[in-house]
Amino acid sequence: MLGYTITQWIFGILSFLAIMFALMVVFSRNPINSVLYLVLTFFCVAGHYLLMNAQFLAVVHIVVYSGAIMVLFLFVIMLMNLNENTEPQRTWLTKIIAGVAGGLLLVVLVGSLKGAEQLQLASYGASQIGLVKNLGKVLFSEFLFPFEIVSVLLLAALVGAIMIGKKEIK
Repeated sequence: MLGYTITQWIFGILSFLAIMFALMVVFSRNPINSVLYLVLTFFCVAGHYLLMNAQFLAVVHIVVYSGAIMVLFLFVIMLMNLNENTEPQRTWLTKIIAGVAGGLLLVVLVGSLKGAEQLQLASYGASQIGLVKNLGKVLFSEFLFPFEIVSVLLLAALVGAIMIGKKEIK
């Protein structure tokens, strides 16, 4: 069928679904449904990572975004107890300004991507670029010092969070 491969068909289907689910996030009136559509959008993005042979990134994306962050979003939405009566009403002027700002952002994004060359991973000889084994080799050889700096920063943040959250014993 017109010379398309199965990978291109899967990419097209995933892209269409991701765009449709993202639009449903924006246009859904129920915030719980918006969060669930966002989870489906994240799964479509993880499918794109799989198509790029980045299996580790796809799994981390599903676990972190679809698992942890979406649960936090659901808790926040449920704890806020949103009602239409308490929600501030937007005027037509703010809606028009938001539409113009979104359109300008779209023009800037299209303009910045217009001159971008098509990325081909096969030309770099990295057919297994997204595997955990290769990621570990690069992380612990070329990026060992930044990796250790990040671990020290995370340890300091952990100690700081514990000290802030600890109750004083009198």
